[in-house]
Formats: sequence, structure tokens, C-alpha cells
Amino acid sequence: MVPRKLESKILAALKRSPSVALMGPRQVGKTTLAHFLAEQIPAVYLDLENSLDLEKVKDISSFHAANQGKLIILDEVQRLPEVFAHLRGIIDKERRRGNRVGQFLFLGSASIDLLQQSSESLAGRIAYLELHPVDLLEYVETRPKNMNLLWVRGGFPESLLAKTEASSLEWRRDFITTYLERDVPQLGPRIPAETLRRFWTMLAHHQSSLFNAAQIARSLEVSGMTVGRYLDLMVDLLLVRRLPPWTVNIGKRLVRSPKVFLRDSGITHALLQIGTLNDLLSHPVVGGSWEGYVLENIMSVAPSHVNPYFYRTVGGAEIDLVLEWSSKERWAIEIKRSSAPSLAKGFHIACQDIKPSKKLVVYGGQDTFSMGEGITAISLHDLMQEISDS
Repeated sequence: MVPRKLESKILAALKRSPSVALMGPRQVGKTTLAHFLAEQIPAVYLDLENSLDLEKVKDISSFHAANQGKLIILDEVQRLPEVFAHLRGIIDKERRRGNRVGQFLFLGSASIDLLQQSSESLAGRIAYLELHPVDLLEYVETRPKNMNLLWVRGGFPESLLAKTEASSLEWRRDFITTYLERDVPQLGPRIPAETLRRFWTMLAHHQSSLFNAAQIARSLEVSGMTVGRYLDLMVDLLLVRRLPPWTVNIGKRLVRSPKVFLRDSGITHALLQIGTLNDLLSHPVVGGSWEGYVLENIMSVAPSHVNPYFYRTVGGAEIDLVLEWSSKERWAIEIKRSSAPSLAKGFHIACQDIKPSKKLVVYGGQDTFSMGEGITAISLHDLMQEISDS
């Protein structure tokens, strides 16, 4: 499953920008992709979790001078945030010499840290890309059979490609433990691992639901503000998506709490001890899991300028996903797992409220057909292909 499809986007970004930041959670394939790129173009790779490599870049100016003409790849760059201040001068010096592009590739596992550290020092000198777990389009290209495997195991390559269901589940359990015991403490917050595990598991139980900070705070015996910080952390680590409500003033009482999704279905299932498709189909989270799986697959192919929302009124009008392409174009997407989808009255009312350019139902079948009133039923694969081609 390597090289990943993002390779061409990285190369294109390096042709227009002196530096590129590739972000994604640990174990998603950033390092493998970087090594593959290093085989295609002159490059030098450094892992900043390696003490020897870390020493090499403490004098980044000298290291850059000794590797002129090569792409310098810095993995886990959040380990050395002070390097960004020095890189601005290096990039500007190279610009004056006529070398304006393709000098640095940064790999990072925490979005907000990397964004804050780099954007202040490298404004106008950096492009950002995100590497998602393996999505449905990528999976079907290499393994067209048993598409439910991707839903059950999630898109982390080691989990997805494991030889058995048991070994896949064990890998995901280890992944969760590593984040709790090593990665979170490295970022600074002093949160007991067991408390954060309970919080993560609660989010899994309430996959695709409105975020109720007060309810979770009572269960964890902490304040609502503390729960908010926990959520911020999981979002920053690219493990959780906070989906905001579409709240343009249309004269109706709107739900204003965000919906929360664990971004990888396999991690959701591991936290809930779900190891097989049969286990999942009989579990109360199955509907929420499918909704989160569809959402993340859609967002993996959506252009960066497309903003996702959901829509819900107090009166019950609801759309699972609103993709806003521009102020004049938005798509209303309802998510159904059934192979024979039906729509509630609330979806029709919601569409009257927001007046979408397209009305779509993503469902569990493979055919595309009209459901009347301008609504089209479409498979997840075909919708992703349509978005990719847009």
C-alpha cells in the first residue's frame, strides 16, 4: 500500500514552497512515505526522536550548508520547536540566491503545536498537508474485496494489513497505550493516563454524538473546563474531529454544541473491545461508527478549502453533514448504513432551511439512483470519487 497517494501532492507543494509540513497521527505512514520520497529525489532524513539526529540539527545552519541541494526531512519536528526560528533566515538567504523552493519537509504528529511553531516563523514560506489513514479509494485500488475490513480495522496500515483479526486488535490496543503513556506526556499536559483512557473510551461510546461536557465531567469527576481541555488535546493530536454546527442565522433555534468523532473507526472499535464485523453489527455504536467512518473518508478526499458542518434545529430538522464549498455552494449529505435508505421528514425540512446545491444520501449499497425531490442516493466510494474529481 506504499507509496501513498499523497506523494504527488507533496512533490507539487515542494515545487512551489521552500518548506512543507506533513501532519498526521503516529503510525499513519508519514515516515514510510518520506523514505519513499527520499529515494526519488536527493534528500537526507533525520528523526528528531533519535539523539544523534537531534544533535545534528541543533546547528541547523551548518547542517543545511553541508547538505546543499538536498531536501532536508525532519521527522517528529515538534521535538525541536526552536529550529523554526533559524529556518526563516536560511530560507530567506536561499531565496536571495535564487533557490526558492523544496528545501525542507517537516513531519509532525500534533497539528496545533506544529502550526503555531511554524506559522509564526515561516509565514509565507510553508505549505501544510495532512496524511490521513488509508481511505476507501486507496484501499479499493489495492484490495477490492471485503471493504468492511477497512471499517472494522480502521485505516492505520499496520492494523489494516495484520494477518488476523486478533493481531489487528492487539496492534490498536498497543497504539492507544503508547499515546497515553508516552506521546501525551511528551506534549506537556499532566493528565493521568487512566483518566485520559476513560475520556477517550467515553468519546468512543458516544461516537457521532453531540459533545456534552457536563455529563462527561460528572463521570470523570473533573470540571467542564478540564474536559474541554482534554477534547482540545485529542483534536490537536489528530485523533478526534470536532464537527461544528452550521449556524447561519435563518430565524430558527439551532443546536450549537459540536458533534465529536473519533477519526479512525478501528481505534473506536478497539476502545470498545470490538474485534470483528459480527461484534460491531450487534453493538449499539454501529450507527455512530458508520457515520464517523463515512465522514472521515469524505474528508480525506475533500479539498482543503471545503468546510464540514452538521445542521440541526431544536425542532428536529437535521442533516448529518454539510459540505460548504463556498458561500454559494453547499452539499447536504445524509448518512445511512442500510442498503435500502429512507429519509425522515427532518432532512427535507433542513434542506428547505439551508438550500443546498446538492442533496445526497450515502448508503450501504453500490448503485446510484434518484430518491425524488432532487435527492440522489450514492455509495461512499462513488461520492469520494466525485469529490476527488471536483
